[in-house]
Amino acid sequence: MSYFLRILAYILLTIVAVVSLFPLYWLFNTALTPASSTVKLPPDLIPVNATLDNFDAILRASGVAKIPIPGSDEPWRVPRLYLWFVNTAFITLFSTAIHVLFDSMAGYAFAKRKFPGSNVLFVMILAALMIPAQVTLVPLYLLITQWKLVNTFAGVILPGLADVIGIFLLKQYIQTLPTELEEAARIDGASEWLIFTKIILPLTTPALAVTAIFSFQRYWNSFLWPLIVLQSPDLFTLQVGLSFIHTSEFGTNYGLLMAGAALAAIPMIIFFFAFQKYFMQGLRIGAIKG
Repeated sequence: MSYFLRILAYILLTIVAVVSLFPLYWLFNTALTPASSTVKLPPDLIPVNATLDNFDAILRASGVAKIPIPGSDEPWRVPRLYLWFVNTAFITLFSTAIHVLFDSMAGYAFAKRKFPGSNVLFVMILAALMIPAQVTLVPLYLLITQWKLVNTFAGVILPGLADVIGIFLLKQYIQTLPTELEEAARIDGASEWLIFTKIILPLTTPALAVTAIFSFQRYWNSFLWPLIVLQSPDLFTLQVGLSFIHTSEFGTNYGLLMAGAALAAIPMIIFFFAFQKYFMQGLRIGAIKG
């Protein structure tokens, strides 16, 4: 009977996996389908005439960026799509690094350094999770405007220097570390910064990896805030730039739409498979009781 139940479980899990992965398959299927066949009825489950024309079209539709070259009158011309990839990678990697630093520092302070009002302040930080991000868009934009950071990468990065989820995860993880390690280091004359960098951070690597993964995913897929702040096409992120290509006055080119979505999804798919074990750890870290 147990063998039958195991087979049944495998069948059910296979069905769930196929249903879950089918939208992703259809994304790449449509991206490789000629534009004239994307609205065909019935659709082809396997692209009959697979082509990369949609990817070539989106490369041309993104336009050409002119990058000045020092000492030369002729600028370097590159497809703007490449520039969007670079912009997105820079914002994502820089924001992720800042998140890991600030979230770990805050998590360490709340977990190990008790100070007056620390519990109240931590509850107030957690309460920020109940505030929808859309509510803060107008005051954030007014603040960025006053600082003259509109249409700059700094305007995109600064409002998110720390994250409530990251602080919570790292605080929960750090408070499980033995306090004796810190006390021994203090007896040996180690400063607070030395304890944090040489003892706490190395022991917190799994939680740091989870925080970095969540931050990377968040900023790579970010759309609304970069759309509001960035105005120059050469400064667009990938998500914002692709949103201006997909539609036209004559309708939606679904092949172009799916090709853009596939280009944006490929880095995240690679990132997920490379660090999937840390994704699973992220489901458990927040459940640690302190």
